[in-house]
Amino acid sequence: MSGEVGVQQSPPPEVIRAVPVRHPGRWVAVGVVTILAAMFAHLLVTNDRFEWAFIVDNMFAPPILRGVWTTVWMTLLAMTIGIALGVVVAVMRLSANPVLSWSAWLFTWFFRAVPRIVLLVLFGNLGILWARLELGLPFDRQLGALFGIQDFSARIFGFDTRTFLTGYLAGLLGLALSEAAYMAEIVRAGILSVDRGQTEAAAALGLRRTQILRRIVLPQAMRAIIPPTGNELIALLKDTALLAYVPVTSELWFQLSAIGARTFKLFPMLVAACLWYLFLTSLLMIGQHFVERYFSRGFDVSRQARVRLRGWGAGQGGK
Repeated sequence: MSGEVGVQQSPPPEVIRAVPVRHPGRWVAVGVVTILAAMFAHLLVTNDRFEWAFIVDNMFAPPILRGVWTTVWMTLLAMTIGIALGVVVAVMRLSANPVLSWSAWLFTWFFRAVPRIVLLVLFGNLGILWARLELGLPFDRQLGALFGIQDFSARIFGFDTRTFLTGYLAGLLGLALSEAAYMAEIVRAGILSVDRGQTEAAAALGLRRTQILRRIVLPQAMRAIIPPTGNELIALLKDTALLAYVPVTSELWFQLSAIGARTFKLFPMLVAACLWYLFLTSLLMIGQHFVERYFSRGFDVSRQARVRLRGWGAGQGGK
């Protein structure tokens, strides 16, 4: 057939009119939050029971500033001891030696199970068990009597526990040991998050176990360790208020509550305590942000999480 077969042309595609996905629930939530925020701001401004002038006059008094210093210093000391001891306990927990592993498990089991306020009061009353602690040869008097030596003593050093174990030291021990138990689990989880092939490759290169832990495992585990460690630091700062039960009289909450009890104006001092703890924890949160960003270089976890969340929201909205 010599005739040409005609090709049927399809009509041009229609213009797609994209309609943005509506999110009425978001605007309702924004309206509710705005109304609640306005009501709260009105409460702060108009209610005379806050007594802002009294709060400002007393929350910066010298005893309060000393209490702030005691709280911050106690937090840093307890956290430093907790991190150092927690790393040791975590390594012991991962050890192939059953004695070390079970000892570390018992440590974390006890100090995670007992509330911190109970630990603090317990450490504050350890003088009941031992009026005096002495270092030396045990059963020295019995040994002296066995060999006919009267008043035989093989004690090298001793001290009165009620004098040595002050409220400050008892509070520091209680917070540090409790924090070490939590940090041990955080460090252990961070170490387990590192691929085992990293350690095997390092061992094949001839590195010792301590070098593998210090140079290979811990630097990679820091990305998983830092966020919960920052949360633990903030929680520890807030838990320093429990030192009032030891008691540590120079602590921030003790001083604020003392002013409230002395002036019969407890509520304004409660507000002052909230402001001080909000300020201190905000500083720690800012520091935690920069530390997390430093150890997350080359792996922007927060950005990837936001992208995934937006993609999930778009997929749900398009249904």
